[in-house]
Amino acid sequence: MNSPIMIACAHGTSNTQGAAEVNALRAAIAELRPGLEVREAYVDVQQPDLVDVVAGLPEEEPAVVVPLLLSVGYHVKVDIARAVKSRPGSAAAAPLGPDPRLAALLDQRLREAGTTDNDVVVLAAAGSSNPNAAVSVEELLGQLRELRSNRIVAAYGASAKPSVPDAVAMLREELAGGAGAGESAGAVDVGGRVVIASYLLAPGFFHDQLAKAGADVVTEPLLPSATLAEIALDRYDAAVATMHETPSEPAPESAPAAPEAGVSGAAADAQQGGIFKAVRRFVTKYFPR
Repeated sequence: MNSPIMIACAHGTSNTQGAAEVNALRAAIAELRPGLEVREAYVDVQQPDLVDVVAGLPEEEPAVVVPLLLSVGYHVKVDIARAVKSRPGSAAAAPLGPDPRLAALLDQRLREAGTTDNDVVVLAAAGSSNPNAAVSVEELLGQLRELRSNRIVAAYGASAKPSVPDAVAMLREELAGGAGAGESAGAVDVGGRVVIASYLLAPGFFHDQLAKAGADVVTEPLLPSATLAEIALDRYDAAVATMHETPSEPAPESAPAAPEAGVSGAAADAQQGGIFKAVRRFVTKYFPR
């Protein structure tokens, strides 16, 4: 049996380099899994649109949509879920994050940027109006804190608080010994820098905004990295395993009692009729109209 088609669905960007990085990610996924058909799709900005890709799948061919996104948000819960629901035999995988491997990759990007133990770090995510996205980012934040001793706070590019510029300003005030400093500053030493860890897949609008947030250093996005391709395949495999599970049939909420052995359906009907007549006689005798 052929493996289900993977629809590697990204957000979409008008940034040429960002688009190239995402396409390279799809190529890396296909290279790691020879024979797997990997199709391109987007939920915004670029074409082909996910809805059109799902509608154009070969009839009765199973497919799994893998979100090339870092957290649960509107595009996962609404756009992707709606597209999958529109076609039987399709399933949606979990997004790429959170994952300890992404925390390790962020740690690598921070080291590449020359981050020291004295620096403070803003973990900068795109943001979403869906509260589950912030939960995902906070989980990733906890994983990153296990790898680094820096003071690290999460912030968002849009739709969630604090914003990246606000987080940068807060940490800079702490470094200067201002109102935000003190016990809340943890192990921060005066003299450190404010570093933004870009929790974004590739260059694009949100990453461009990070350079304007007032930090001393901004790390590179997560791509390129073979880690993302490995995680995408893990999400795909988990979704395929779920598709192959045979759901147990739920027991009916209520079912009529089966006739006793040796009693035919007609006999059972007769028994029920006798009971009904007895109840009617009782009501007529003691509760006359």
